Amino acid sequence: MPREISFLYTLSSDLHNRLRVNAWIEKGIVTGFVVQYEAFIQDQWRPIVRYDTAHGFAHRDLIHPKGEAEKQPLYFPNLNLAFTFAIQDLKMLWGRYRAGYEGEMRREED
Repeated sequence: MPREISFLYTLSSDLHNRLRVNAWIEKGIVTGFVVQYEAFIQDQWRPIVRYDTAHGFAHRDLIHPKGEAEKQPLYFPNLNLAFTFAIQDLKMLWGRYRAGYEGEMRREED
């Protein structure tokens, strides 16, 4: 039976950027995960990027302001590596993801 780990990880001192992490692990092997970057924009938490194993494969969803998601498969030999990559990518690049999302929001307002 897999055990579940679940936590929030704050990315910025203003507390407006966070990772939501869920993973299922059995005998040291990741069997599934969700790692989502969320930003507090215009008085609400918005999902910006999500890595997960839904649909039977590891992938990244770039989420647009109107809610549609752009799915990009991950090519790693196992889910442990994909899970580690997801966390590291979002820790390092959350600012770029947020800037892109906010830029897209501004373009939609024009």
